[in-house]
Amino acid sequence: MSKNVNLSQDPDYALMVRAIDLEKNDYESDVRYVSRHAYNFLRKTKMYGQEIIIDKIGNAGEVFLMPSMERPVTLGMNLFMFRLKEGYEPAYVYSFLISKYGKALIYQRITGTAPPSIDKESVRGILIPLPSKQTNQVVKSIIEDYFNTLEESKKFYSQAENLLLEELGLSSFAKATEGEKDLWWVTNLSDVKSANRVDADYFKPRYQEVIKKIEKFKSVDLANREYFEIITGTYSKSYSLQGNNYIRSVNVQDDLSIDGSNMYKTEENLGKKFKVRPGDIVTSRVGSIGTLGIISEELNNSFISDNILRIRNSHKEINNLFLAFYLKEIGSILMTRLSRGSVQQRLNQETLTEITVPILSKDSQRKIAELVRKSHEARKKSKEFLEEAKRKVEEMIEKGGES
Repeated sequence: MSKNVNLSQDPDYALMVRAIDLEKNDYESDVRYVSRHAYNFLRKTKMYGQEIIIDKIGNAGEVFLMPSMERPVTLGMNLFMFRLKEGYEPAYVYSFLISKYGKALIYQRITGTAPPSIDKESVRGILIPLPSKQTNQVVKSIIEDYFNTLEESKKFYSQAENLLLEELGLSSFAKATEGEKDLWWVTNLSDVKSANRVDADYFKPRYQEVIKKIEKFKSVDLANREYFEIITGTYSKSYSLQGNNYIRSVNVQDDLSIDGSNMYKTEENLGKKFKVRPGDIVTSRVGSIGTLGIISEELNNSFISDNILRIRNSHKEINNLFLAFYLKEIGSILMTRLSRGSVQQRLNQETLTEITVPILSKDSQRKIAELVRKSHEARKKSKEFLEEAKRKVEEMIEKGGES
């Protein structure tokens, strides 16, 4: 297979969809491509949209519905898919499989622990209750709304990205791939000694380009304690079903949100210092460096784990939502540069303070923050549509199929 299929980060004939792309619902950022030859070689995994996809290892049993895309697409490794025969509605089957009843049937078929896995043949044995035409149509319509609002969210987020890059003079930087920019580079021994770093990645030209652009603006470092308070979270010895939310790095999402679906709780009194409040910015300090989230009203007084760094902003000239977005889109590049560790990257509190924040005009910050807010609202609405579709299916089952 290796002779016929090579993955590439540079755009090519077909998109190869991986589990991480499906989880993020993002088929544009940090994706992988294959050639026309590889696409045709993998003819059994060609996808055209509306396929039911299941993760078979790692997040075993996670179910996805592939959206229709106007380009050749093939399925990545450690996933399998089902195409439904004519007359069966993919949106309904998907909604059933992610409902509490569908999940229970799937999880019964997961085997192993390190890592857990599931195979296609065991899933074939799942019985799916047949809905009425009306339920089929209602669920299909709701799932269409789900995908439409998700696309709307992406559109607003992309507009915010473009506006930020334009304001910073980094539009051309975003369009070039890392491979195009960093094929090779040279640095001076004096720079190595000054930085006290010998890892080549630290001196990539792309980092210097970002820094030079930021230096043109009035700016402030996160090290400035007059405006920014940065702390590291704390360890909880035990978790429970009650108590305060305990935010871990796994809860922090790529879109500045905090996922509460698998939130741990703790009844320990970990101290007021480690509680967050609305507007606080949190970021992972181990592994997924540069993943940030902003605390909502619902998560007020949550504790943060020892793998989380919390940033609290009191600068009157810096919009908090703009700050979070800037740190996610640009600051994350610099965080990756400053992080240490080869097997698992680490970012400590002191290193984070080296990040510089440009102070754009209030109008520019407001426009960017408003686009991010609209993106979050649309994403929240899309999740509500998905929950509604699941609820419709569950209600139908609980009524004995009378829908």
